[in-house]
Amino acid sequence: MTIRGLCRKGSHSLRGRLTLANVAMLALGIVVATAGSLMGMRTYLLDSVDTQLMASRDSIGNSKLTLEQVDSLSALAAVRARVSPTPSDKEADADSWVQDGIFVAVDDQGRPAAIGPFAPTETQRALAAAVDDPAALTGDEEPHDLTLNGTPYRVSAAPLADGTTVLMARSTGSVHEVIRKAAVLDFTVGALLLALLGILTMLSVRRRMRPLEDMVETSSAIAEGDLTRRVPSSRHPTEEVEQLRLALNSMLHQVESAYRTRERSAAQLRRFVADASHELRTPLSAIRGYLQLYDKGMLRDPAQRKRAWDRMNCEADRMGRLVDELLTLARLDQQPELRFKNVDLSRLVRDAAEDLRAQQPDRPVSVDADGALLVQADESGLRQVLGNLVGNIRTHTPADVPATLALNRQDGVVRLCVADEGPGLAEEDAARIFDRFFRAGGGAGSGLGMAIVQGVVTAHGGEVAVRTAPGKGLAVTVTLPGRTGG
Repeated sequence: MTIRGLCRKGSHSLRGRLTLANVAMLALGIVVATAGSLMGMRTYLLDSVDTQLMASRDSIGNSKLTLEQVDSLSALAAVRARVSPTPSDKEADADSWVQDGIFVAVDDQGRPAAIGPFAPTETQRALAAAVDDPAALTGDEEPHDLTLNGTPYRVSAAPLADGTTVLMARSTGSVHEVIRKAAVLDFTVGALLLALLGILTMLSVRRRMRPLEDMVETSSAIAEGDLTRRVPSSRHPTEEVEQLRLALNSMLHQVESAYRTRERSAAQLRRFVADASHELRTPLSAIRGYLQLYDKGMLRDPAQRKRAWDRMNCEADRMGRLVDELLTLARLDQQPELRFKNVDLSRLVRDAAEDLRAQQPDRPVSVDADGALLVQADESGLRQVLGNLVGNIRTHTPADVPATLALNRQDGVVRLCVADEGPGLAEEDAARIFDRFFRAGGGAGSGLGMAIVQGVVTAHGGEVAVRTAPGKGLAVTVTLPGRTGG
């Protein structure tokens, strides 16, 4: 399975989990809100029923009537006027004394009693039978729940003056029906909201996940070898995704740079090994040839033997210098710790000029480095830089060509310029002057001198620049930090 396939599975799983999480949270909120509203509605409606029952109980209790008085028409009318409105149906029984409820009088044995001409109905008898202790209800502060023939009721009781207890029950079926319908409506609307939220969340998450899918595609393309790919910016990015995109692009840039650097270093190493092998093969071949001549007895003349000996020593010295320069470059590549101290760079410049005059007395050498100019540097490294620059003039220009060594401090940096008025370099040769084993026109030398100059100056935190043109000489400018120590 490819990286792209794995990432797509992961992104799909994340999209689904985010959608399920949002839907689950909304579902929980709907359930909690619905339960709270239904409980509040039930409490409000039951409180309304209880209020009416308690008002009827207080009215009967405060009337101080007896059952005999209730039996009379006047007492009956008084009770009906205080408890509930008169029913329009003339054949209505005593159940109508409590609106939407049941009204029954029971004796001290709990048996239902007739009120006036109305005998107890089956519902009244069922209510009397369902209440175990009617007298106890008269002292309760709230009505009680009761179920008769499958219908829920709230029941309370009131005492008459002669000890008879009146039971009053009011149906709460309509309350439960209202709550049931409200619950069905709430959960239906909630289900629709959940479905709508699921669809909107899926679409939103898909749009928000698009930058992550772009990152997956970019990573897959890079894994397949396209190091130039970058994650594009989305149209409406979130802060976190945009930060991730910038961080990933920065990482990809670093990876590409490191890869290019490694490839370039590997190519340079291969070229370096090939050039070093070629440079070492020449003196070794010369030495081996003279040794073979000596071994076969072909150098009988003492002058020939001396010439062969001198040539072998010369090639050995050349090979030794080449090995020393290679070791120097190897140490510079490892970024060694240089021994910095206060160095009078003017004195080193004057010493290098004197060495050049001593080696080539006919060459005009001018020096612009009067007084003392102190820098924090490694003295041996700076001497090697000057030696290589002066050695280039001595090796690659005629002995009568003027040379100039100038030194100055300006804008917090120190600039050393070593120039000559020799033949100069072509533009393509100047671009490769710091390459290892590069020699313009196949001239003398190992081709490592300028590479060493650049390595030493870079180790000091400086820069090297070249100004040249065919027939206009060569000027090498070394720029060093102008720091000094106490």
